[in-house]
Amino acid sequence: MSGIWNWSAAGRVDEAPIRSAISAVLGRPVRGMAENPVDSAVLCDIYHVGGDFPTTIDLYLMGAVPDGTESEHAAAVAVLLGASLLLPDESLNPTRYVLAEPDGTVRVVHVDETDTDEGTERRNVRPCTGSDPACAVAPERNAA
Repeated sequence: MSGIWNWSAAGRVDEAPIRSAISAVLGRPVRGMAENPVDSAVLCDIYHVGGDFPTTIDLYLMGAVPDGTESEHAAAVAVLLGASLLLPDESLNPTRYVLAEPDGTVRVVHVDETDTDEGTERRNVRPCTGSDPACAVAPERNAA
């Protein structure tokens, strides 16, 4: 396995359009977790939780990671789905995410998370402006 991407989609999105959009963007077959993968496949686990981004999409990239950034690929998938996608950013701040919107816009946001028995629920998306309380206590701001 070469990479793991974890996304959440706004609204309840069915598996078939998600798999189709990912396949179109990455140019690879997309398989469910129980299916036999091929060397260049993307294994995809999709399930639903509560919150504003209730469709959880876990991607396991077999073979080489595709050219481009994860956020570029997520933005292209968001456009095809017509739904916003949240993905973790590369900071140490657990409330900070990248939001890929259906028009292709990518921006950094903060999200409130609640862990439930069904999975993590994400709510209250707001821009990362530096003035959000989540920014002030972010681990990367306290690094020595």
